[in-house]
Amino acid sequence: MNLRRKIIVAGAVIALFNLMLLIVFGDNGLVEMHRLREKEQTMVQQNEALASENVSLYRTIGRLKNDPAFIESVARNELGMIGKDDVIVILPGSKGQRK
Repeated sequence: MNLRRKIIVAGAVIALFNLMLLIVFGDNGLVEMHRLREKEQTMVQQNEALASENVSLYRTIGRLKNDPAFIESVARNELGMIGKDDVIVILPGSKGQRK
């Protein structure tokens, strides 16, 4: 009877060990759960960055619709335009390049 009990206990230990391996390394195990949590954190950070960028773009759009001074600033700095009363001075050797 003692040998039979040892065999049953050994079988139970092996079965429990296999179940533990399945829980840790299985398709939906702890390793996968940890990987998914890291992916979730990355996606949350990306969403926050995109939300911040959206707010900034929304404000810029509002200023472009309603603020003539901002429109002029963008036209001068980003598009290289000049104002109606501006005087252009071309120096020798500059060949019209902006710096």
